[in-house]
Amino acid sequence: MAKTLFITGASSGIGAATARAAVRDGWNVGLFARSEDKLSALADELGKQAMVLTGDATSEADQDAAMTKLVSHFGTLDAAFANAGRGTSQGGTGGGDPEDWKAMVDLNIMGALYTAHAAIPHLKKTRGQFVVTGSAAGRGHIKGSIYGATKWFIHGWAGNLSEEMRDWGGRCMVVAPGMVNTAFFDEEKPDKLQPEDVADAVMHALNAPAHASIREIFLMPNS
Repeated sequence: MAKTLFITGASSGIGAATARAAVRDGWNVGLFARSEDKLSALADELGKQAMVLTGDATSEADQDAAMTKLVSHFGTLDAAFANAGRGTSQGGTGGGDPEDWKAMVDLNIMGALYTAHAAIPHLKKTRGQFVVTGSAAGRGHIKGSIYGATKWFIHGWAGNLSEEMRDWGGRCMVVAPGMVNTAFFDEEKPDKLQPEDVADAVMHALNAPAHASIREIFLMPNS
């Protein structure tokens, strides 16, 4: 039976590229995001191996319901990719917008926690894997970056979750890219990493043999 991967933030960028890569590797995919139109277009491209799961990553109930629906359809959940995330306004701590920070923390941190919390009961049955999008911004200090601080949390938590999942044979990996050419930025970044580069890293971890636990993949553009 084909393995099944749940992806948040699947409507574009890294999430959509990972869905394409997973389907090429024979996986079923659950495409989770708020934009039903974009998800439906991607599912039409990917065919019967893809399932549209519309919802908000900041809602634990939405994510739990989506995974339950996915497992009911494909029969199993073998991996979950907590990829949804966003940046925040400029201004650092002194000049930033606290309400904007809260919305970012709700998505970047709580959204990832909700993905893991909803996925783990399913992943325990398959000794499955959890992947989360970190960042180069979570591996070094950037002047005033609240966004970077959310990724520092992701990196620390992913290491702790790896140890937790070892107890039942599961694995956890954080993929940490530098600048990626996605809609995260207002202008195209053709000389930077492409979403497909990050997707390949995710699939490298997901397709690793069971005895190998890839804890982190750190990608940087050469330019």
